Amino acid sequence: MHSFMDAKLMAKLLRKGLAERKVELSHSDCLELVARQFGLANWNILSARIDTANEKPTSLPAGWFLSGKSPALYHAGLDPEWPGTVLITHRGELAEQIRGDDFCTVMQSVDATPFQAKRLRLSGDLRTEDVSTGATLWFRVDGPKGTILFDNLEFRTENGPLKGNRDWTERSVVFDIPAEATSLHYGFFLKGVGKVWSRRFALDEVDTTTPVSANRSGILPGPTNLDFRQPRTN
Repeated sequence: MHSFMDAKLMAKLLRKGLAERKVELSHSDCLELVARQFGLANWNILSARIDTANEKPTSLPAGWFLSGKSPALYHAGLDPEWPGTVLITHRGELAEQIRGDDFCTVMQSVDATPFQAKRLRLSGDLRTEDVSTGATLWFRVDGPKGTILFDNLEFRTENGPLKGNRDWTERSVVFDIPAEATSLHYGFFLKGVGKVWSRRFALDEVDTTTPVSANRSGILPGPTNLDFRQPRTN
């Protein structure tokens, strides 16, 4: 049984079969017909899907690894066209299987000991293309009993995840690292379909003039908007 990856062969066989029945169509016409067989509007769309499926994921930079809910639905690695950047993109041939809560992250985990009792700022630049659900960086601090601090910007009313098409935009999270912290985990992720690039990741110690991130996993400082009159701005 043929798949869309066999489209050119299918067009060739279709043209040959029609010619035997005295029906003459060009190869390009047959490609258009094959695209329609796969439920696509034209050959250009099918060709782009084939190109995406043929892309070989580049390697990740040293010290970084892939994780998330559904990394098999995505490609991730260094982008040769943008030195010093890492790209996460959904696999085009699997686009119809990707739901809004599917995501892939490129991340790093480090020992928290050198950072205990310090205020740290995680920052990085993100650039997006056709992102459906969101793309963002995230930061998590774990202790002996599990997660102590976590923020992925998803509950931010401003400076939150990027959607659609956005040029290079900085995002950051600031935490006071507790003395009992054992490990730090951070990275960036793509949720849904689209592409996100990241560059200039940094984990810096900052002084008390840099405010700590107020929103941690959506936990508010107190009861807010209980009458539902204030709409979300993002």
